[in-house]
Amino acid sequence: MRKDIKASLQKRLGRIEGQVRGLSKMVEEDRYCIDIVTQISAVRAALRRVEEEVLRDHVAHCVEHAITSGNKADQREKIAELMDVISRSDR
Repeated sequence: MRKDIKASLQKRLGRIEGQVRGLSKMVEEDRYCIDIVTQISAVRAALRRVEEEVLRDHVAHCVEHAITSGNKADQREKIAELMDVISRSDR
């Protein structure tokens, strides 16, 4: 993973961690349910953006390397991994 991407992701994940702590506090304080659900939705959206960035970096490095290497087995493996992770993320 590229250094700049890693730093960006760590920063985003730190913010998400803060959001999750805030959610816990909201539950503890018996905040209005819809407000809690709204915040849960925001956390999920933030995690999806992190996931997209990780996948984008994976394609730019690992998948691209497999394609340019000419190694058919490695190419098939990388494509299969991508398909598996994409199908799981839609659930």
